[in-house]
Amino acid sequence: MPPVHELILGGARSGKSRRAEDLAAGWLAGGANRSALLVATALAADPEMAARIRRHQADRAVFAPGLRTLEVPLELPAALREQDDPQCLLVVDCLTLWITQCLLPPPGWPAQDWASLERGLLDAVRQARSPLVFVSNEIGLGVMPLSTEARRCVDALGRLHQRLAVLCGRVTLMVAGLPLSVKGSAA
Repeated sequence: MPPVHELILGGARSGKSRRAEDLAAGWLAGGANRSALLVATALAADPEMAARIRRHQADRAVFAPGLRTLEVPLELPAALREQDDPQCLLVVDCLTLWITQCLLPPPGWPAQDWASLERGLLDAVRQARSPLVFVSNEIGLGVMPLSTEARRCVDALGRLHQRLAVLCGRVTLMVAGLPLSVKGSAA
C-alpha cells in the first residue's frame, strides 16, 4: 500500500508548521522503528529570518522532540530521494521558501532550472516510499504582486500546489490554527 502524503496550505501564522509537527509526533508515537525528518528549506539570509528559524527550531524541540532536521535550501528533489524510507516520515517546510529561492536566488547563488526542479520534485513524490508532508503558503488569495518576478513565483507556486494536490491523499487548509480538510480526511 503506497504511503499517504499530505499537502498543508495556509496563510502566515495559520498553524501550518504546528500541524506538520503534530503529524510527525503522531507518526513517531506509532512505533519504535519509526523516524521523522524535517527537510527545512529556509535560508537564513538576514537576521530576521535567522530569528524565525531559531523560533521554529525551539518550537519543534517542544512539540516534536524526535523530529530531526536536514537543511536543504535548493536540492529538495535529491534530498527526498536520498532520505526515502518507508519507516521515515519526511516533512518539507516550506515549499514557498524553496520556490522563491529557486526562482529568485539570493546574490551569489546560481540560477536554477525551475522546470527541471519541479519535474524532479513531482517524480520524487510519485516514487516515494516515505510518507510525505508538505507545508506551503497559500499565497494566491491575495493581491496580485506588482513585479514580474513576484508574479512568476505566485504562478509557479499555484501550479506546483495543484500538481502536488493530485499526488497527495490529503490536502489540508489551515485557518486560525484549525485544519480544514480539502481532500481526504484529516489525520
